[in-house]
Amino acid sequence: MRNTGHRCLCLIIPSILTPVYLFIFLHYLTIPIPIAGYTYTPTENFAINCGSAGNWQESDRNWTGDVDSKFSPSEKGKLSTTSPAAQQPLQSIPYSTARLSRNDFFSVKTGGGYTLLSNFSAALAADDLGTSTIVREFCINFNEEGEKLHMTFTPTAAADAYAFINGIEIVSMPDYLYYTSPQDGEFKFIGQQSSFSVETDHALENVYRLNVGGQFISPKDDTGMFRTWEKDDDYCVKLAFVPANNSINLKFTQIPNYTAPLHVYRTARTMGNNKTENMGYNLTWLLPVDSGFSYLLRLHFCEFQPEIQEQQDREFTIFIANQTAENHADVIKWSGGNGVPIYKDYGVMMITPSQGSNKKQNLSIQLHPNPDYETVYNDAILNGIELFKLSNSENSLAGPNPDPLEAPAPSPPAQSTSPKGNKTKLIAISGSVVAGLIALSVIALFIVWRGRRVRDSEPSDGGSWWGQFSYTSVKSTKTSRSSLPSDLCRHFTLQEIKVATNNFDNVFIIGVGGFGTCTKGISTAEQHRWQSNG
Repeated sequence: MRNTGHRCLCLIIPSILTPVYLFIFLHYLTIPIPIAGYTYTPTENFAINCGSAGNWQESDRNWTGDVDSKFSPSEKGKLSTTSPAAQQPLQSIPYSTARLSRNDFFSVKTGGGYTLLSNFSAALAADDLGTSTIVREFCINFNEEGEKLHMTFTPTAAADAYAFINGIEIVSMPDYLYYTSPQDGEFKFIGQQSSFSVETDHALENVYRLNVGGQFISPKDDTGMFRTWEKDDDYCVKLAFVPANNSINLKFTQIPNYTAPLHVYRTARTMGNNKTENMGYNLTWLLPVDSGFSYLLRLHFCEFQPEIQEQQDREFTIFIANQTAENHADVIKWSGGNGVPIYKDYGVMMITPSQGSNKKQNLSIQLHPNPDYETVYNDAILNGIELFKLSNSENSLAGPNPDPLEAPAPSPPAQSTSPKGNKTKLIAISGSVVAGLIALSVIALFIVWRGRRVRDSEPSDGGSWWGQFSYTSVKSTKTSRSSLPSDLCRHFTLQEIKVATNNFDNVFIIGVGGFGTCTKGISTAEQHRWQSNG
């Protein structure tokens, strides 16, 4: 029996020098691979320290330079040069040297015809992430053993700028870890009548890999594939309970034991024991993604709390991209018992909005407990999240660069305290006073939606409207309304808010908080003024 494996290629690119790290899994035919304990042993495992000569060891990895070695660039690539970093990063290898050419933007293509990056700016990507190093991870299929991987960096003309790469890692990966196995078959395609599968003619880019409720897991603590598992704190709307069971003996009877580190299945986020509070909100994650691509979303589950032993002990609903994915999610039913890890895959298409840019929009994951007659505990659980972008019909994974960071606005001159002289309007929504910002003479409406039931907005699938939005119930807002100065504040009707936010379009979400999403909008008057001005 022939088995397929994957190679993982890691490219690291610093900027003047902001380091960027590209990680690519390549799939190719090979012999069966033995698994020792909970660790996968890759048949291909290369770590290339670009712009340097010799060998180094860093973070349990053996790095080889691309100067005068078998990893040296081709004849055309030798037109590039090498350079040390101006400032030494905390992790010196491979970020202390780079191979570069005099361009700021560049594209990366593989020999199989896949475009991984296009017009890529390391500086803009680093600013957007708020970090000094960038890691990009890709999966690519290889059809034959011994097939060579060719990577081409094509700079875009730009004066007095550089394109650069710090390091490349290539690591094989197990059969059908992310590609769809013929035995497993297809899975749910959210919001579509058809099912979904990840065929080997697709390239994948890992966008998020989160250890939900747990700590950061470094590449050396992964299951042999040098993957990084981030904390989910920055993406979870309301940081709920984080139970853990570090002593449980996990039983891998449903999935391979190298699927994720043990720590992923021994920690989680749940909603807690307060039934009343749990039924009033959704456990929510918001993941910014590029529009116009399909995604593979993998949710990891494991029931490790001793009170959850039987089917329907904890049953909940899963919403993905504001649509119902599972009405009766039951981890015990899926896995067969307590302490048995399992995952569920879903296909998601993030359509480019009809209005607005083709840049980032939020992919939401929301869990809501089922009612008493369906479950013993009104609760939900999630252990891990992996999200992959799939190459499009043009074999491209390239998305747009982030917008440049805006320079801090100068301090405004002192304003008159006279109500008649103050033209800025403060907007109150459901008892919350939310600041109105004026930029380029446009009043942006920032809405904190705090749980008022909307009777005229029902989801297309017939479920509860609140099944698609996170909220916290509040009492009457009459008292807070009466305390607001009428000459400075006015109350917007629901219809005005829906018009200003394009019916709460995800494109307008600018942040999240304990009460839900924070949405921007444009008042009708401003919209009319724009139109009249052409």
